[in-house]
Amino acid sequence: MSFLSYLINGISLGSIYAIIALGYTMVYGIARMLNFAHGDIIMVGGFAIFTVVSTMGLPPLLGILVAVVICTVLGVTIERVAYRPLRGASSLAVLITAIGVSYLLQNVALLIFGSNARQFTSVVTLPNLKLADGALTISSVTIVTIVSCIAIMAALTSFINKTKIGQAMLAVSEDNGAATLMGIDVNRTIAITFAIGSALAAVAGALLCSTYPSLTPYTGSMPGIKAFVAAVFGGIGSIPGALIGGILLGVIENLSKAYISSQLSDAIVFSVLIIVLLVRPTGILGRKINEKV
Repeated sequence: MSFLSYLINGISLGSIYAIIALGYTMVYGIARMLNFAHGDIIMVGGFAIFTVVSTMGLPPLLGILVAVVICTVLGVTIERVAYRPLRGASSLAVLITAIGVSYLLQNVALLIFGSNARQFTSVVTLPNLKLADGALTISSVTIVTIVSCIAIMAALTSFINKTKIGQAMLAVSEDNGAATLMGIDVNRTIAITFAIGSALAAVAGALLCSTYPSLTPYTGSMPGIKAFVAAVFGGIGSIPGALIGGILLGVIENLSKAYISSQLSDAIVFSVLIIVLLVRPTGILGRKINEKV
């Protein structure tokens, strides 16, 4: 039963990585840039929920809604102020800007909330599930996380394939020059992509902090990096790839902690990434992108 428990917890952790990875993969697929400040938006969402629920004493659902709104506005603002002026700049300039935005968010959080860890109150209040006469207990947070991930993936896939905005995203991801000639507002489409990714980061923040109830200004850093690894693992730019990469990463990390070494689990995760990229450089479901010259 212990292996099954580790496996389920790994799938739950991987589901969180998958939700975060969606933000990376959508932004890269459409805007061809890596938003390394994405992990810190998770932290902002966590502190928004903490403030609403623990400080103000309001219901968790309201806290999640407030966090989604704040993170969405923040994501769109970052895109408009920091990234849009660099649309035609080199990838190195965009990368440096993203790292700068990340440090800015962390230091603003340090000024407001301090460096001490805060105890996060779980937003999931359902009872745990007991199976096999209590031999296997699955926490309610684990169940909600996995179900939320599946629901988000299904909704997002349907949104992209069946709505005008989704079709505009696909067109911009293929060729933003041609999309502009077709009358698609590329800037608006990219802003919507940032809004969706940031809203999902808020949800991921709620699930992450409910699973690991400690909140600091650096909470989103390592999960953000691992979610980026998951996106690359599955094939950055691919939504199903983000799901597969996230789940595999979470399972590998959790089983490594259980059966090999908790101290070496991160090294094992990144080693697996290197091996995958050596065998398949575009990731599991990624496709090669031909640069136009």
